[in-house]
Amino acid sequence: MHQLDDRKGKHSAGTKDMTVGNPYSMMISFALPVLLSQIFQQLYNTADAFIVGRCLGTNALAAVTSSGTLIFLLVSFFMGTAMGAGVVISRYFGAGKEDEVSRAIHTVMAFGIVSGLILTVVGVAFTPTFLKWMQTDPEVMPEAVEYFRYYFLGSLALVMYNICRSIINALGDSRRPLYYLIFSSLLNIVLDILFLWGFRWGVWSAAVATVLSQMASVVLCMAYLLRKGNLFTVEWRKIRFHRDMLSEIVRYGLPSGVQNSVIAFANVIVQSQINSFGKLAMAAYGTHAKIEGFAFLPITSFNMASTTFISQNLGAKQYDRAKKGARFSILAAVLLAEAIGVAYFIFASNMVGLFDKTPGVIAFGVQQARTVALFYCLLAFSHSVAAVCRGAGKAFVPMCVMLAVWCVIRIAYIILVMRLTGEIGYIYWAYPLTWGISSVIYFIYYLRSDWVHGFDN
Repeated sequence: MHQLDDRKGKHSAGTKDMTVGNPYSMMISFALPVLLSQIFQQLYNTADAFIVGRCLGTNALAAVTSSGTLIFLLVSFFMGTAMGAGVVISRYFGAGKEDEVSRAIHTVMAFGIVSGLILTVVGVAFTPTFLKWMQTDPEVMPEAVEYFRYYFLGSLALVMYNICRSIINALGDSRRPLYYLIFSSLLNIVLDILFLWGFRWGVWSAAVATVLSQMASVVLCMAYLLRKGNLFTVEWRKIRFHRDMLSEIVRYGLPSGVQNSVIAFANVIVQSQINSFGKLAMAAYGTHAKIEGFAFLPITSFNMASTTFISQNLGAKQYDRAKKGARFSILAAVLLAEAIGVAYFIFASNMVGLFDKTPGVIAFGVQQARTVALFYCLLAFSHSVAAVCRGAGKAFVPMCVMLAVWCVIRIAYIILVMRLTGEIGYIYWAYPLTWGISSVIYFIYYLRSDWVHGFDN
């Protein structure tokens, strides 16, 4: 088996060996392009929400923004498994095992193609059923069904882009996905403006714009991965399921997929309760989710850098270096999150008002923002330790924590308070409460467990 013995000279252009050099500057240099990538990815649906709200009104805005939790529920399992594949690729890349990296890449490509096709069929066929389960306002239902069905027709592109990005990031290259995403995000905005403002088409055209943009990003990613001469060139004839690699990807990715699905399911339950308060509450909740998505991007970026850094270094058995990276990523994420939370608390009304000037929407949005924003440090801590666990091959741990706390406890709390009070403000408090409980559990696990030897067990 060929090994990557010359660690500085044998990698393809763009890939990055994170087992050498200053760990702090390396993580920052990896996280910054990821941050910009995440910003532009958020622009996909945020551009839809902003332009739809301005052009088509509150009903259309509620249809688009309320779709976020359901979309995340349906794609989260596949995205979590892609994260597991990234851990496998990073581990073997850090260990210098070229053949294993290649087989892992081709296996996850096969997984992505099959997953995308399944998601297309399920999403298109069951859209009305899912929306009824979520107690979608009857006024919003026709446009929500329209938006969803067109969106899920592009499921293959959605899944394959995230698979390709996971592969490229796992090899230490966070810049190339950024370039592709900038192009596709700008394309999405141009198409939104053209379809909605120019042609005056309905809410379905916002979904079409997003799908076309996602397809463009997949084409760019695949053009790079298929290019001859790269160390890990993808070849169509090699795309298939390698049983041993599929087993590893499932081992490390399935818990992350389940974790994402659990969080998404809990959020769907929350969304369904919010929907019972009417379209103004729906629009406000969806708008808050868009703003929070942007606000939390720096933390997500550090978490992605942390997972890749830790996987590569534990693959190379550099345990102390992995610990340094973990401490730095957790501290940076917590401090950033709290600074962002304070800013959101102060400027909540202005931020919500960017999407919808309706006083009722702003009131609901500000109430939620000022309930949760100052507790973002707890959310960041939980996500950061979960990222460390995934990078160490311990994805089962965050899955159990999220299942117990962010799903069971959160849902039980919401059911209880809705029966006792029926006030929307108590729903918002479900988030800080469960973030705090999970943070205590993660803190104990991080200090007491031997997570650095996760791959050795």
